[in-house]
Amino acid sequence: MAHDHSHHAHDHSQHSPHDHSQHSHSHHDHSHHAHGHHHVTPSKIGRTFAIAVFLNLIYVGVELGYGFITHSTALIADAGHNVSDVLGLILSWTAIVLARKKPNERYTYGLRSTSILAALINAMLLLIACGAIAWEAIHRLSSPPEVAGLTISAVAGIGIVVNGLSALLLMKGSQHDVNIRSAYLHMAADAAVSLSVVIAGLAMLYGQWYWLDPAMSLVIVVVIVLGTGSLLLEAIKLALSAVPKHIDTTAINHYLNHLVGVKEIHDLHIWGLSTTENALTVHLVMPEGFPGDAFLDKIVLTLKEHYNIHHSTLQVELGQTEHHCALVSH
Repeated sequence: MAHDHSHHAHDHSQHSPHDHSQHSHSHHDHSHHAHGHHHVTPSKIGRTFAIAVFLNLIYVGVELGYGFITHSTALIADAGHNVSDVLGLILSWTAIVLARKKPNERYTYGLRSTSILAALINAMLLLIACGAIAWEAIHRLSSPPEVAGLTISAVAGIGIVVNGLSALLLMKGSQHDVNIRSAYLHMAADAAVSLSVVIAGLAMLYGQWYWLDPAMSLVIVVVIVLGTGSLLLEAIKLALSAVPKHIDTTAINHYLNHLVGVKEIHDLHIWGLSTTENALTVHLVMPEGFPGDAFLDKIVLTLKEHYNIHHSTLQVELGQTEHHCALVSH
């Protein structure tokens, strides 16, 4: 920016609440998990991931065992796919742990954005897995192999329980967190795949319709890709510092512009610090001068409670010179 940086209302925890120049204010909100959307505590979601990882590791062992016993390449391949799901769960879990690390001199926002990276990688892993399943299914459609229908149905039935239970555990936390939603989609998709395998296994057992196995796989792949596409797009937008989809920029703009004493606002920037926390910076042009700490505290609180903004940095200006940043918000 082209002006004196001492006039910023910086959002750093190292500053005291009243460390400001004549027209600035410093406020940092530390209650990162107190806002309305946080129904699941970090310790609870950590326990949920631990259970899901444990259940899925056991299931991978069962699939591998029965795959070798019955010489079923389908079960061995699905076990490999489930290993990637376990890695995805661990990835999401790690991101949640890292997001709780305190900020330091190098990472002044902490490691919150690792949850965005985890959502991105998870969505890409899921799409790659879908590609592998589709490739195998198309190959098998031309010459469907004979398989032990009853054994495959029984093992896949266990998969429905394991993946379905894991998905249910993650469902609550997935509503407002892209990272947890990516893990939830992984588990829900696997439960759907397992269900299709049970149906196909029974059909093959009684009707020798061996083509049904790869055909069902392709249908499930299409469903997963449709769901994962929107998740990947949302994660990419967050990585590009786009305004999170649940934030109403127009409402925030209207609120700030109609504050008492505010002539205009400029350089309003809103972005996601993580998959659950959002930040905002804005310049308030107030010709009457600095309105006092209480006034700015109230704005910060309102932005948090009503507009889902957890970290606000407000800069107050008299409007005597041009203060626009190089990054002009339109």
